[in-house]
Amino acid sequence: MVAPSILSADFGHLERDIEMLNESSCDWIHLDVMDGVFVPNISFGFPVLKPVAKVARKPLDAHLMIVEPEKFIKRFADLGVDYLSVHYETCPKLRETIAMIRENGMKPGVVVNPDTEVKVLKPFLKDVDYVLIMSVYPGFGGQSFIPHSVDKVKELKALRKEEGADFLIEIDGGINLDNVAMLREAGVDIFVAGNTVFSAEDPKACISRMAEL
Repeated sequence: MVAPSILSADFGHLERDIEMLNESSCDWIHLDVMDGVFVPNISFGFPVLKPVAKVARKPLDAHLMIVEPEKFIKRFADLGVDYLSVHYETCPKLRETIAMIRENGMKPGVVVNPDTEVKVLKPFLKDVDYVLIMSVYPGFGGQSFIPHSVDKVKELKALRKEEGADFLIEIDGGINLDNVAMLREAGVDIFVAGNTVFSAEDPKACISRMAEL
C-alpha cells in the first residue's frame, strides 16, 4: 500500500494535487499534522484540512505530531479522517487515547520516533490497527532514510507474530524507489512517500511503480 504525504504537495495548487492522488493507484492520503511544539516545525491545521477532505476520495490517514492529541480527536473524526495515529512519546495515557480514537469511528495507529524502541509498544499491539515507524526524525520533509529502521520493522513484525496481533506496519521518512523492495521484504505494509512522489516527473507512475516493487 502507498500513502502519499501531501506535506510535499504544491500548496499553491493543492486541489490539483489531491485530484491527481484521487486518480492514482494510491491507497491512502497521508496528512502530516505538526504543532511546532513536539516537532520543530508547523505544517497545517483545520483550515487546510477541511478543503482537502472535501476533495479527497481516498481514505485519509492523519499522523498527529502534536502534544495533547486527545483534544482534537473528535475534530478529526468530524473531518472524515479514516485512520488516525498518535505518537507514543506524546501520550502518557496511550491506551485511553487509542480507545478514544476508535470510539470516534476511526482506526487507531501509534507512532514511534527513531530513538524509541518498538518493544515499548508491546502492551498496545492488540489495540491498534497499525503501527507507524518513523524512519527520519519528524518535523521536516525530504530527509534521508535512517538505516536502522529496517531492523525496527523486522523486530515489530516478530512482535506481531509473537503477540498474535494483526496490525499493519507503516513507515514514513526517506522512502523511495530504491528502498521499497527491501522494506517490503522486512515487513512493511504501508509506505508513506512525499518528496519521492511529488517531485517525480510522473507522480502517478511513481506511485504505481512503488506499489509494484
